[in-house]
Amino acid sequence: MEFDVVQGDIAAQEADALVNAAGTSLRMGSGVAGALRRAAGEEIDEEARSKGPVDLGEVAVTGPYDLDAEYVIHAAAMPHYGDGQATADSIRDATRNALERADELGCESLVFPALGCGVAGFDLDDGAAIICEEIDAYEAGTLADVRFIAYSDEEYETIRAVAASI
Repeated sequence: MEFDVVQGDIAAQEADALVNAAGTSLRMGSGVAGALRRAAGEEIDEEARSKGPVDLGEVAVTGPYDLDAEYVIHAAAMPHYGDGQATADSIRDATRNALERADELGCESLVFPALGCGVAGFDLDDGAAIICEEIDAYEAGTLADVRFIAYSDEEYETIRAVAASI
């Protein structure tokens, strides 16, 4: 399985599945979820919320609507908005569960954001290390192309440095 760190807007990526950095309610508010909702249309938020709440670390799948993907995998790395922050375990579980679900769906390509970081409050260096370790250790079935996406220059440099050290 090929693993790359890329920079850009996750909502503009083309892949079999895009991973949303979700809270357990699956409500698509700000950050990555907001970017995906704005690009996909409000229907994605309605479908996501209809599948929640989910347990911390679990995932749910929706259609992509206006995104260039087959699926959106909503990975709950943080509690419902305002109910706490992401943890190392929730990021690890959400990452692993998203990879497994993508394989179950027969996906060949997958794009990950920095789950649990940013608005979820987890340190980017530590969160990126957990995500990179999980991707590196994962025994892929159909997955051949996994991209870890960063939005800003600073986020990209941090994730790239972390990935190079794994």
